[in-house]
Amino acid sequence: MAELHHMVRLSQQWLSSHILPILLAMLAGLALYLVMAFARRTLARRRRAEHDQLDFGLILVRTLSRTTHFFMMMTAARLVMGYAYPPEMISATIRFLFTIAAVFQGAIWAREFILSLIERRAEGDGRGETLANAMGLIRVLITFALFAIATIMVLDNLGVNVTGLVAGLGIGGIAIGLAAQGIFSDLFSALSIIFDKPFRKGDTIQFGTTTATVEHIGLKSTRLRSVDGEQKIIANAKLLEQEITNFSDIARRRYKMAIGLVYQTPPEKAERVPEILAGAIEEAGAEFQRASFIAFGASSLDFEAHFFVHGHDITEADAVRHRVGMAILRKFAAEGLEFAYPTQTTFTAAPDGTLVWPYAQPKE
Repeated sequence: MAELHHMVRLSQQWLSSHILPILLAMLAGLALYLVMAFARRTLARRRRAEHDQLDFGLILVRTLSRTTHFFMMMTAARLVMGYAYPPEMISATIRFLFTIAAVFQGAIWAREFILSLIERRAEGDGRGETLANAMGLIRVLITFALFAIATIMVLDNLGVNVTGLVAGLGIGGIAIGLAAQGIFSDLFSALSIIFDKPFRKGDTIQFGTTTATVEHIGLKSTRLRSVDGEQKIIANAKLLEQEITNFSDIARRRYKMAIGLVYQTPPEKAERVPEILAGAIEEAGAEFQRASFIAFGASSLDFEAHFFVHGHDITEADAVRHRVGMAILRKFAAEGLEFAYPTQTTFTAAPDGTLVWPYAQPKE
């Protein structure tokens, strides 16, 4: 009680002896607060009106627009405090309140900046539903971590021994992490899919022996539709442990086409086959790479043609491959080139080895 009376008496003496500096300091503080409030309102309006892609400028706008009125008031009071010559007890109170405001304001800014960076990294990839589900948990984790750090800093500023509290939080975090290891493993795998972008909803991927289209990316598992129609559900952590082939981001596909001609093909025509293949491939709208004779097959002269088809659409790529095949068929028909197919010729002979069938040709 005595300390309270002493503080009141000192405040009355300070007010009576420094009324003009106090009024000037209050006016200066009010002016500073109004300037900061105007800047905050301007940033908030720009944030609400901004619909473009997030860049670092907009991220800074979003971060600064989260400035609290308490922080602005304490900042103004801290800046003008020296001009009013307050007693040490009042000065200490203002410094303490300013420290609290600055620490928690820093946590608020850091949270908004981190969340904006996460949104910027994941925007425009068709992951709205997954990101919305993930952002709720991400926001809770980031908020808890930042405000826990801010609280510890405030308590430390008050002279509280926070070593035991920090140790307790660390042990509690380890215990929770071990208990929910599987859940957190799948969660972080989902975040890896969202931000690292190995695939997205609608992509066709292959993992292991399964080829399927991604239907939904969840926080725990990913649902896919196989090419045979079955729905595949696999945990995110298990999915990322495997090698994944994404077929949806192919700008240029390379095709190989094997061709066999009958052995009765004249050599001069066989020599022209690569040239004929090149013309047929380019006529069909594909990019010719190479073609050549590769082997004497069991029942054919074997050739091989390689060509590229440009574009992301697999349906269009298959249509171009079809046109290439039809163009080759027309070119070969025009040149009199016959495709080979597996055949066997049987010769029948008498016991003495004389050819019986096919009939021996008479000698002239």
